[in-house]
Amino acid sequence: MKRIIIAAIILLSSAFAFAEGAREDFSSDNVYKIGISKLFAHPALDAIEEGIKDYLATTPYLFEYNTQNANGDISAASQIAQVFKDEGTDLNIGIATPTAQALANICIDTPLIYSSVTDPEAAGLLGEGMENIAGVSDMVPVKAHLELILNILPYIESLGMIYTSGEANGIALMEAMRNAAEKVGIELVTASVSNSSEVRMAASSIIERVDAVYVATDNTVISAITALSDVCMAHGVPLFSADTTSSYGTEVLLAGGFDYYASGLLTGELVERYLDGESLEDIGVVYLDQDSLEIYLNMDVAKALSLDIPEEIVNSAAIVINDGREVL
Repeated sequence: MKRIIIAAIILLSSAFAFAEGAREDFSSDNVYKIGISKLFAHPALDAIEEGIKDYLATTPYLFEYNTQNANGDISAASQIAQVFKDEGTDLNIGIATPTAQALANICIDTPLIYSSVTDPEAAGLLGEGMENIAGVSDMVPVKAHLELILNILPYIESLGMIYTSGEANGIALMEAMRNAAEKVGIELVTASVSNSSEVRMAASSIIERVDAVYVATDNTVISAITALSDVCMAHGVPLFSADTTSSYGTEVLLAGGFDYYASGLLTGELVERYLDGESLEDIGVVYLDQDSLEIYLNMDVAKALSLDIPEEIVNSAAIVINDGREVL
């Protein structure tokens, strides 16, 4: 499978897609080659990519994009980075931590702007020698998420969490939730995975020992959210998520997440600021507003699990699913 992914990347490596901003009078010498590497094709990361391109289409610059998907394969992420280096991109964008890390490690002299990197410092994207890197962090407010869970399930004693052992953001979020849970006397029961195909088995290994399951913005786990929600519902265990975008069409009970399209717009804005002359060192890390979480609530799942949802949560939800459709 890895060979197939890498071969596909090589075949696509020279296929830059042309896109343009507001001005049309630039010569070809003024067209910026942008390499975009994302870890997975799933709703949240796709929304980021869309937001980036939509924002850049409004700027007075011309762009050629080489957009690649690593399909969750770390070696493929490195291969993509090598392709961008060989192509001579003017600037690279890494969507998710592993792809940003691969670009930083291989395209050392190429400006890098990342998006959806939870902990840039833990990922090695911040500090000395990283002056040519900037980006958007989606650090998740796990304490606020835990408070939401407790508002619905005040009786829980154990919380399950699947995380990716090879992703810096997955580990960081797991540790953050462990610390938050310990402070309120809840046991965090964890299982680690190395790829999305392991998520169902990992969930099955802990599901009978937990009162609820939580998934953070761990891209590998989120990409298998349907498998995770299937296991939870089969055992009557509520599933809470940090990503609203991927919750549609699943049996996630409640999600509190960022608007990842807006995150993409913000990432595009950082690209424009750099092209306007601002240094990436000065731009640094931009954090999403943790007070602007969007609440997704599936009342069909609540009914199936015989759960009463507090009225204040229902009223605060931006998205409510009832009888299989979104209602106001």
